[in-house]
Amino acid sequence: MARQVSILGATGSIGRSTVDLLARAPQDFAIEALTANRDVAGLAATARRLRAKLAVIGDEALYQPLKEALAGSGVEAAAGQGAVEEAASRPVDWTMSAIVGSAGLKPTMAAIKAGATIAIANKESLVCAGPVVTSAAARHGVRLLPVDSEHNAIFQCFDHDWPSRVARVILTASGGPFRDADIETMRHATPEQAVAHPVWSMGAKISVDSATLMNKGLELIEAKYLFPVLANQLDVLVHPQSVVHSMVEYVDGSVLAQMGTPDMRTPISYALAWPDRMETPCERLDLAKIGRLDFQAPDEDRFPALALAKAALAAGGARPAVLNAANEVAVAAFLSGRIGFLDIAAVVADALACYDPPAPDDVDGVLNIDLEARDHAEQAVRRLN
Repeated sequence: MARQVSILGATGSIGRSTVDLLARAPQDFAIEALTANRDVAGLAATARRLRAKLAVIGDEALYQPLKEALAGSGVEAAAGQGAVEEAASRPVDWTMSAIVGSAGLKPTMAAIKAGATIAIANKESLVCAGPVVTSAAARHGVRLLPVDSEHNAIFQCFDHDWPSRVARVILTASGGPFRDADIETMRHATPEQAVAHPVWSMGAKISVDSATLMNKGLELIEAKYLFPVLANQLDVLVHPQSVVHSMVEYVDGSVLAQMGTPDMRTPISYALAWPDRMETPCERLDLAKIGRLDFQAPDEDRFPALALAKAALAAGGARPAVLNAANEVAVAAFLSGRIGFLDIAAVVADALACYDPPAPDDVDGVLNIDLEARDHAEQAVRRLN
């Protein structure tokens, strides 16, 4: 029987890669619901292509354009954040959670409560609300399958039956476009330069996070909740070729690595077919052609965002949620030209220094902290103008 599938965030980079895989095996999958924030044309085209039952646009004002774009298709149209959560709560076998930012938290929780296997690409859900999300998944018997290339690599290499035999988990980072840049170069970096990732094709926000190495810091926090390891067992290595996606070191000194060409369809396909595997059109890895693999320790003096994330991970509580919210505000301010590239980490540090609430108990508590942290970060942005 065809597996029932929904995609939350169908028009983003992860969503589009997921759609590509689904479209290649239409006999294996039936699409229940697709959501997007504002991309009406992309959502409607995808819903028609996959013959989805429901398409939801997050912006309520775009309901009529979506309805018109879907006229005659047989696809139901809906709009608004409540409709996104309703779509997420529909019973399916598998849900891709790929809504960017804290906006993905409530839909992810709705999908967990519905009992679907969750392919989680929305790292902010775990960064902001790791204990809340993982405890909900445990209560509802839901498997969380990581889609980030690094966490998916760890998942493939991790001995889930003998976690006590794992000594260290090592996440790799490409280093981004400023890997070898000096401070002065980064001080004058433009948004166009920051989003020009040397290896991966990603959205603007995550590309900037990669440039600051905040993305790797968020991934460390995410890994803490995805795998039974302690914070001091998590490490980062810069690996420019992005061939080794992550590694797991064991107590006997063995290190297992997952390798592949940098194509998000590989980890997505693993989550989509798990516990099986499926064919993909991804370019095959040719190590002889690549010739060499380089690794180096990250420079936390030039990339202080990584140090801020490590400190938030070590502190726990609400610190990761504050970090994430402040970073979203700072990145948006940078992309709009309000602050400089180096100011991103400064804004996050300022918000962390000014706001230290107790750990949240539920989703509403997480979202309240998110709002307060954004306000503190916005004040920090204004002080820099």
